[in-house]
Amino acid sequence: MNRDQSEAGAAPEPGQAEKAPTPVGEYARQLKGQLKALPGARITGEVTSFSQSRVQIYFELRDERGGVQATMWKREFDALKLPEGAVKVGSRIVVEGAPDYYEGGKNASPSFSFRATDIRPSGEGDLIARLAELRKRFRAEGLTELQKALRRPLLPKRIGVITAEGGAARQDLMVGLERRGWQGEIVWGFAPVQDRKAAPLITRKLGEMAAFGEVDAIVVCRGGGSLTDLWAFCDEDLCRTVAMLAVPVVSAVGHERDVTLLDDVAAVRASTPTHAADALVGIEVPAARSALVAATGRVSRAGRSAVRDRVAPLSVLAAGPGRAVRAERTRLNQLTREIRASTERGIGRRTESIGRILESGLMPGLARASRTISAGKARNAGRPGEMAARVGRRLAAGERKLETERVALRAHDPQRTLERGYARVEDRAGEPVVDSDSARRAGEVKIRFADDAVDAVVGSGRRRRRRKNEDQEEFEQISMEGLKDSE
Repeated sequence: MNRDQSEAGAAPEPGQAEKAPTPVGEYARQLKGQLKALPGARITGEVTSFSQSRVQIYFELRDERGGVQATMWKREFDALKLPEGAVKVGSRIVVEGAPDYYEGGKNASPSFSFRATDIRPSGEGDLIARLAELRKRFRAEGLTELQKALRRPLLPKRIGVITAEGGAARQDLMVGLERRGWQGEIVWGFAPVQDRKAAPLITRKLGEMAAFGEVDAIVVCRGGGSLTDLWAFCDEDLCRTVAMLAVPVVSAVGHERDVTLLDDVAAVRASTPTHAADALVGIEVPAARSALVAATGRVSRAGRSAVRDRVAPLSVLAAGPGRAVRAERTRLNQLTREIRASTERGIGRRTESIGRILESGLMPGLARASRTISAGKARNAGRPGEMAARVGRRLAAGERKLETERVALRAHDPQRTLERGYARVEDRAGEPVVDSDSARRAGEVKIRFADDAVDAVVGSGRRRRRRKNEDQEEFEQISMEGLKDSE
C-alpha cells in the first residue's frame, strides 16, 4: 500500500483539496495483496481450539506471549497423513505457511488467518533447548538453591497436595503416606496437570496454600509422560513462584527419567508420587511408636525396680536405731547391776574385817578401823554420784547418737516427703499411679497426704459426681420446702 493510499482517510492539509475516500472492498483487496507478499514463516505453539469442515480445518495456535488463528485446506491436511491425535487441543505443533486475509463479500465476513501449508508435531528437541536455557538462567539467579535451604519438618502435621482430582498420582501418594503410618491432615488443591491452563492454576493454588493453608510442606504430583505432557511444570512463572515460597515444596512429577524445571527449584525431587511420601514424612511412624512404647516400658520398669531396691535397705536402716538403743540400754543396765553388786560386796568385806578387829579388842586397830571405815564411807559416798555422772554422760551420749540416727532416718522416711506438701496417688488396688494416662484409666484414685488419704475421681467422672451431688442437694431442698408448705 502506497503512502497516498494509506493517508486516504487522513484530514487534508490547509490549502489542499480533500481526496476521495477508498472503497472498503478495494482497501481489503490491497491489504490481502500486501499480506500475501510477506515471506512465509515457520511457527510453533500449542493448539487451543480445533475444528474442521468439508473444505478446511480451523485451529488456534498459542503460547505464553500470544496466538494466531490458522487454517489449512482439508485435502492438504489429509495428504500429510499425520498420526491419529497429532493435532488436537493441547498438542504442540510446528506450522509452516504465510499470513492470509479473506476480504469477505456481501454475505461473508472478512477474516485474518495464518494459511498453513505444512503441519508436524513439535519435536521435544525444541522444548529441551528452551528447558536448558531456563535451567541456565535459574542457576545464574540462584533460584535452584532457595528451596533446598529451607528446613523440612521430620513429621509434618499438615501437608498440602496439588494434583489432578481424578489422577492416579493422588492414590499413589495416599498409599505411600499410609505405608509410612502418617495420620496428619491433608489440604487438597486440585488443578489440571496437562494443558495450557495447568501452569497458571497450579501457580495460584501454590500461592493460596502457602498463604492461607498453614501447611508444613507442599507436594506437587502427577504421573509420567512425555516432555510435552509435562511442559506445564517447566513454566517459568510457576517455577519462580515455587523458588520464592517459604514453604518447602516436594516435586513428584513423572517417573525417574522425567526431569522438569520444577524438580530443579523444589526443595526435594521425588522420582514418583509414591516416593514423595518418604520425602515428606522422615520417619516410619509405626516403628517410632513401637520404639517409644518400648522406651516407656523400660523407664517404668526401671522406676519400679529402683523403688523395690530401696525399700529393703530403708527398712533395715529404720530398724537400726531402735536396735542400737535397746542394746545400749541393756548394756547400761548390766553395768548398773554390776556396780551395785560390787559395792555391796566391798561394803560387806570391810564390815566383816572391822568386826574381827573389834572382836580382837585392839583399840588402835579399832581406831584405825574407824578411820578406815570413815574414809571408806567418804569414798563410797562419792562413788554413787560419780557412777551416776558417768552413767548420765553415757546415757546423754546414747541419746545424742539416737537423735542423730532418728534425724537421718526421718530424712529417708517417705512420710517426711508427704509432710513437705507432696502427695502419693494410688489406684483402688493401692498401686502407685505415676502418669496422667494411668490416672485417666483408673478413673477413681486415692490421694495419700501426710495425715490421711482422700478419694478422688479423675476427669469427667469428677464432674458427673459433682453434678450428682448438686442434683441431690437441690432435690433435698425442694423436699424440705414442700414439707414446710405441708406443715
